[in-house]
Amino acid sequence: MDWTDQPSRPRHTTRTSSEIEDAVLRVRKDLRESSVLGEYSARAIEVELKRQGFEAVPSVRTIGRIFKRRGALDRGRRIRRKPPPKGWYLPPVARREVELDSFDVVEGLIIQGGIDVQVLNGISLHGRLVVSWPMSSITAKVTVEKLALHWQESGLPGYVQFDNDTRFQGAHQHRDSFSRVMRLCMSLGVIPVFAPVREYGFQAAVESYNGLWQTKVWSRFHHDDLAHLQDRSDRYVRAHRAKTSDNRRGEPVRAAFPNSWKLDLQAPLRGKVVYLRRTNGAGRVFLLGRQFVVSDLWLYRLVRCDVDLDERQIDFFTLRRAHPESHELINTVQYIPPSRPFHG
Repeated sequence: MDWTDQPSRPRHTTRTSSEIEDAVLRVRKDLRESSVLGEYSARAIEVELKRQGFEAVPSVRTIGRIFKRRGALDRGRRIRRKPPPKGWYLPPVARREVELDSFDVVEGLIIQGGIDVQVLNGISLHGRLVVSWPMSSITAKVTVEKLALHWQESGLPGYVQFDNDTRFQGAHQHRDSFSRVMRLCMSLGVIPVFAPVREYGFQAAVESYNGLWQTKVWSRFHHDDLAHLQDRSDRYVRAHRAKTSDNRRGEPVRAAFPNSWKLDLQAPLRGKVVYLRRTNGAGRVFLLGRQFVVSDLWLYRLVRCDVDLDERQIDFFTLRRAHPESHELINTVQYIPPSRPFHG
């Protein structure tokens, strides 16, 4: 017989009587208020009803349905904290006194025919000023050229943030490595910031833009060659900037790019570099190819490490997302920057 036109629910159902439901809720209330264990779950109520000699004890699943039907379910209270301000780990950025630019590289893109593509993307934190450069290869030298070009056109931010890619930070296997990109930034008075290793959230702005660029440019169109992709990307960047122009009306003022500036990679190291790190079980952090003691009272916690090359010291500040205004200086260590010539 064909039953497809019949409803899936049974014709007759047996609902637990109101007396049993009242008894379940009464026992639940008693257990909640007086149980030594403090347990008043459906399983605990079933056990208690049996102990009391109750006839026709409902099953655990039925007791759960009684809870739902009578509005007796405990709902876990979600603690909603106010999100920290943008750039909360850098007080001048959080106060919107200066801008923070973030940059990242998208890799693994291939145009039909085997043409490899990498994209250097950037976005400002407050003004949402974006930039994208699709190329066959992104190197440290290319990054320096593009950053200088972008800042000549748009002005200088107070800070610029990267992940720990060697193109930005330099070789990880060497001590006291100050990369080409870092020297560019410091020569212009821009403080480079390096996000914590394998931590989410700090690079959220540029990572979000990475995804947007891939969705709206890379995946949306067929690209005949690299030049075609670059044209599409440039058009998208212009449209995105026009759309977000209102954001830049309240953007912190960007400093003017110096007219007579020229990059000298052999110049003595001056300025600051900031590393965001998490301490290990011994209260230490790893940066500049070495370990530094922060505090044995601050384990597995975030710290901001301000490397002051002028004062020849590293200041360690505690970071708390729940209290973003709190930046306690927890330790200071002496640091002598390298004087060897730059090679790279």
